[in-house]
Amino acid sequence: MAGKGRPKALLLLTGEERETLERWARRPTSAQALAQRCRIVLACAEGLTNQQVAAAENVNQVTVGKWRARFVARRLDGLHDEPRPGGPRTITDADVERVITKTLEEAPRDATHWSTRSLARATGMSQSAVSRIWRAFGLKPHQLEAFKLSTDPLFIEKVRDIVGLYLNPPEAAVVLCVDEKTQVQALDRTAPILPLLPGTPARATHDYRRHGTTNLYAALDVASGCVISDCTERHRAEEFRRFLALIDKSVPADLDVHVIVDNSSTHKTPAIHRWLLRHPRFTFHFTPTYSSWLNLIERWFAELTERWLRRGSHRSTKELVASIRTWIELWNDDPRPFVWHKSADEILQSVASYCERISDSGH
Repeated sequence: MAGKGRPKALLLLTGEERETLERWARRPTSAQALAQRCRIVLACAEGLTNQQVAAAENVNQVTVGKWRARFVARRLDGLHDEPRPGGPRTITDADVERVITKTLEEAPRDATHWSTRSLARATGMSQSAVSRIWRAFGLKPHQLEAFKLSTDPLFIEKVRDIVGLYLNPPEAAVVLCVDEKTQVQALDRTAPILPLLPGTPARATHDYRRHGTTNLYAALDVASGCVISDCTERHRAEEFRRFLALIDKSVPADLDVHVIVDNSSTHKTPAIHRWLLRHPRFTFHFTPTYSSWLNLIERWFAELTERWLRRGSHRSTKELVASIRTWIELWNDDPRPFVWHKSADEILQSVASYCERISDSGH
């Protein structure tokens, strides 16, 4: 049976056109819109219907028909955006590509990364033009984010285990995220903090006096958001065992206890193993190495730091401990559980995609 709709214009590619389209489609510095248009044309040239191409690229059939027709009419030039109303462009597509390529693939001789001024001098363009191109393509050479990939041979199994506890917790059980915030310092500014005023932010001296440290043990109830906590002078397996005993007293006896912890040596000593054997309702779930982001207690520690400790002032360890306990009491009066959204498959796919990107980066 003949296909419905208007007949499609015949789309044949020369060898040079196919090579150019494939290069634009796979080049990391190509705009995503242009790369997608190239994939659409290549798929149409293989004889696929607009409907099949639209499903593969997750776009509307009208979009596929538009770029098929544009390519048939104007070939490679038809894949670029139409001129916009207003004055003529002073920066060509070649200029944009040159800036992007230089930003991504080269570095200045006297620095580790480009600034708008240094790249403007190197390309002969204005600083504002370089800045606009960077903003349009989301390039921020001045920013550097830290990352650490887990080398845990059981990474996949542990991710599925912990995410399963978040998204589908077991019945008649409580899931607790446990960790220690070690060496919390009691800091006192060398001068009083000046208060916030209209037009003037609060001000504090850059230096401070140290008055000792404490170690905060915390267990976050994933379901309710409530926190069980204790502060200790030392950070050893003995203090961790005592904290487990505090959890045991705090959780109703008819509930199993699933504890998410990291791979700290204090969590795996013989004394801890013996304690777990004496308390069979406790089950430990270890996060993969270098994957503290899987433990929701880290998110709670960030709240404590940003909202209470970072701008606080404490003249003694005793005062610091009292302050931390006060904030935790206020938190537990109105607990706010952190909701985990991503499935294990989404996390693993994201990690796999990132590994593929950095393996193809040439470094």
